[in-house]
Amino acid sequence: MKNNNLFNKIKLNFIPRETAFAHCDIPCGIYDPKAAETAAETVEKMMSLIADLEETNSKDALNSMARYVDVKEKHAEIVKHEVRIIWGDYFKPPHLEQYPDIHDKTWNILKTASACRVGTSLDDAKKLREQVAEFAKIFWETKK
Repeated sequence: MKNNNLFNKIKLNFIPRETAFAHCDIPCGIYDPKAAETAAETVEKMMSLIADLEETNSKDALNSMARYVDVKEKHAEIVKHEVRIIWGDYFKPPHLEQYPDIHDKTWNILKTASACRVGTSLDDAKKLREQVAEFAKIFWETKK
């Protein structure tokens, strides 16, 4: 019985007291804006399909609209998630010296992605895609 108590005391020292969260299970240092770019492209495509719906009263049209909206909203959120990871985990002070407006650019991407989630403006979707492309370009320039 005493051995069991000693074992339990030792075991408690190896159990984490707090849970850590990251975009992956290990600190891999692997970052890539491609997922954000693909998601932004998907948002734009869904907005285009929504705009092209001619008739919206049939069951088929309503079904298509529901599916387009669902995908659009999910991918706008993917943009926000992926950009936040790169912005928060990858960019360091030297990058900020090189690109002092990266905070504003990131904030604007998040705001535009939110507008795409709640709206159906094709202009917002195009703007999101352009913003994410610029963010990706900056990211890759910091890797040189």
